[in-house]
Amino acid sequence: MSEPEHAAEQADLSAENKEKLEKLVQKDSRSGRVFSGFWKYITSAMGAFMVAFYMYCAAVPVDTQYFLGVYVVLTYVMVFLIYPLKASSPAHRPTAVDLIMAAAAVFVVGYFVMEYEAINYRMGSETRMDTFVSALGILVSLEVARRALGWSMTIVGALFLAYAFWGDLLQNIPLLNAFAHTGFKIDRALNHIYYKQEGVFGIMATVLVTYVILFIFFGSFLKASGASRFFIDVPMAVAGKSIGGPAKVAVIASGFFGSVSGSAIANTVSTGAFTIPMMKKAGFRPHVAGAIEPSASIGGMFMPPIMGAGGFLMAEMTEIPYVQIMIMAIFPALMYFLSVFTMVHFEAKRYGIVGKRRPEDPTALEILKKQWFMSLPLVIIVVMMIVGFSPGYAAFWAIISCIVVSWFTPENKMGVKQILDAMIEGANATLIIGATVGVIGIIVGTIQLSGIGLKFSQIIIDLSFGSLPVAVLLVALASLILGMGVPVTAAYLITAVLAVGALTDMISQSYWGVSFRELQLPLGQLLADDPQRLEIMAKVSWALIASHMVVYWFSQDSNITPPVCVAAYAGAAIAGSDPWKTGWTSFKFAKMLYIGPLLFVYSPGFLLGGPGHFIPWYQVASTVVTVMLGTVAFGALSMGYFLCGFTVKEWIICAFATTFLFFPHLVNWIVFGIDLPTILVDTLGIGMWVIVFFMQKIRIRKDPTLVLPIDERRRLRRERAAQTA
Repeated sequence: MSEPEHAAEQADLSAENKEKLEKLVQKDSRSGRVFSGFWKYITSAMGAFMVAFYMYCAAVPVDTQYFLGVYVVLTYVMVFLIYPLKASSPAHRPTAVDLIMAAAAVFVVGYFVMEYEAINYRMGSETRMDTFVSALGILVSLEVARRALGWSMTIVGALFLAYAFWGDLLQNIPLLNAFAHTGFKIDRALNHIYYKQEGVFGIMATVLVTYVILFIFFGSFLKASGASRFFIDVPMAVAGKSIGGPAKVAVIASGFFGSVSGSAIANTVSTGAFTIPMMKKAGFRPHVAGAIEPSASIGGMFMPPIMGAGGFLMAEMTEIPYVQIMIMAIFPALMYFLSVFTMVHFEAKRYGIVGKRRPEDPTALEILKKQWFMSLPLVIIVVMMIVGFSPGYAAFWAIISCIVVSWFTPENKMGVKQILDAMIEGANATLIIGATVGVIGIIVGTIQLSGIGLKFSQIIIDLSFGSLPVAVLLVALASLILGMGVPVTAAYLITAVLAVGALTDMISQSYWGVSFRELQLPLGQLLADDPQRLEIMAKVSWALIASHMVVYWFSQDSNITPPVCVAAYAGAAIAGSDPWKTGWTSFKFAKMLYIGPLLFVYSPGFLLGGPGHFIPWYQVASTVVTVMLGTVAFGALSMGYFLCGFTVKEWIICAFATTFLFFPHLVNWIVFGIDLPTILVDTLGIGMWVIVFFMQKIRIRKDPTLVLPIDERRRLRRERAAQTA
């Protein structure tokens, strides 16, 4: 698709819808001041330095205190300069209060950097100055979150801080006494939260500076290189003229963009500006067009090679190499997109929507021949990580490749100005997620200090009565509620710290009859190359990754599940449709988001056997085949349409077929009460699916109009009724 055609698609947005979209994006991203003159140069210089410094760090090791401190101080200062204290603050310059807060940020982070080794030596015997700085640093962190993210996450952080100070008082309050801790001195809590590895400079800061911000920079450079258009043109050539073509283009393009953008709403806005108007033109109802894009966009958060920030956090928390997590995540991500793809297909068949292709439109092969080099940045990332280079180093070379790739297209050639613009845009794009560092440090630090994570895990086990499906449901509710107030990455991290312990324990009990801790006990007594040790490690790693994947998938649900569903509201703004109706339709298209977590815990082959492949390859292969068939069946079941619309009997048989294909182990336990061979249950599922196929074939043979678009069938019924009358 040419540039003018892209512009034409965007022009389809009415002025009113554009205004709604801009307001929604500004609300979600809390767009700050737009500077000119002196302050523009200052913030731009800081952004360019941030990118240059961390590009350098990707290639050359730097001491921990500088590695963490530089990003935190630059983020804090830029937030105080760019995001105003209140709505009535000047829009084009910082105030004296902003400058004082920026100076305070420099002081508290600078103290951490300069006193890093001394603080480590006197940990547990901190000075009054240490405590003063930690108190000020925590207050500064809360204010950074308030300005960049709003009150909701700030309040969550403040509540956890209050819990650290006064959680022992809960012992005297009925129902809440289960959450009480033994009590800590305020100075101990402050110093633990600010200085310790679990606190402000802990896991979130480490993962951001090691991996995430480099991939955010990469996204900015990829966009500047012109490669983003390539990732729309190829899907357009592949699927644009098929049944439901524009919607399928949205699904495929979102798979490319979502992984890089790291944000479902950013993905919805960037790709939806082109795909949603195309879907409406093709015949999709506005609320459906507005719902398909966000439903596909959240899948980008699961799609390797980048997986947003969650994959890197998962690698840090589980200590499993990111490349292994990336490999395990490929099949579940593809199944999510296959689910949305099939639902789109059946929706389009019901309404007779077919994409249109003009003779002059290039084929996918022609596009690849002319622009194959546009795919090199993503190829470089994948290949370098697979051969063993760190994700950060792979991102470094991918960024360099974006610059080189741009030189092959004159209109996108990146010179010094374009490179600086990409650096500044990339740095600004990190501010929102960077603003979470302090508050997440407060939350995680409090959880580690108080031990509430273990208590929360026990509460989940007690409330679920030891039932794994109920525990998964409780985690889903916790993720949804938490996602209403904090960004999805923060929701994942917090829920993981609180709930993964319960899930791993219950998975271990369900599969091997022992607790997760008991499963790990023999590891210390076995040699590294002992086959028994390798088998136990494989089980431990799979249980851990499965639990984290459950939490990570559920953490995305607030993007498309009412009442919040900001990504769905963005789609509604572009489509000019009712936001509430669009939100529920988006929820319908994204149903695989809720099936996937159950597959993680009940189907080891869904994660391709886990890091150690503790199940045989043929079992993995069987799972891959049956889950693919189950996903297609699930798409038909959700839309009530296969070859034609379902009857009640066909729908019920299809529901059983889907369940048998997805969950043969559960079917064994619940339906048969015996341990039938999994392949037998799978065969029964396939058999039921075949029965539905032939039932519909017979009905269509008797009444060929069943395959006509629904509007055409209604017209024929009206004509027949008129003739009869």
